[in-house]
Amino acid sequence: MDRLSPEERTELLTLAPPSPKQAGEPLIYQGDRDRSEVYLLRSVPGQRHTACVKVTAYLESGGAAMLGIRVSGDVVGELAALRRVPRSAMVTTCSPMLVHAIRAQAFTDFLDRHPAAWNALARMIADRLDWANRRRTDFAQFSVPVRVANVLVEISGRHGVDRADGKRDLGVDLTHEEIANLVGARKDAVFKAIRRFKDLELIDPGHRRKLVIDPIGLAKFR
Repeated sequence: MDRLSPEERTELLTLAPPSPKQAGEPLIYQGDRDRSEVYLLRSVPGQRHTACVKVTAYLESGGAAMLGIRVSGDVVGELAALRRVPRSAMVTTCSPMLVHAIRAQAFTDFLDRHPAAWNALARMIADRLDWANRRRTDFAQFSVPVRVANVLVEISGRHGVDRADGKRDLGVDLTHEEIANLVGARKDAVFKAIRRFKDLELIDPGHRRKLVIDPIGLAKFR
């Protein structure tokens, strides 16, 4: 949404009414052949936390790979709608939010009316590809603690909130297992890395459910 003009944003929001969703609700099921809708995410006005969903691909082996996080202003489900293929991942809400379920044809018609919106969508997809490439590069050259540090710094830079003490609220709630999926590591290895960061005061040990990090310190961790 940030890449659209005010007029384009207004028009996009009129393509479908907002529908409230609670945390933990599935928006998209992996493998679903119903690819008729693209979902625009918005935060609930007056609420402190941004809209957030997690994108997870479930593997034939029984495991899972967390592909990314999407927040207010993002769209999800666009690839299946544009490519006319089954849904490639599960999308689940992790905070209360508003969702505009836009029919795929209405979405592509909107893009055709506004070439700049096509450009914005292409840049968004390129950003997601860049994120995936960095995760693969991290996996090839860094230890688990460094991979965890890198992904926490990047997530906080995209979605976090600065605090008065110089630290940064991560901005989204992630379990150790979800972080492990993001960095391609085992859950116990991620647990050890986070415990080490707490001992080094790179993660605030006083917050059990939310991660509060020292972004500068984690960025320098090697």
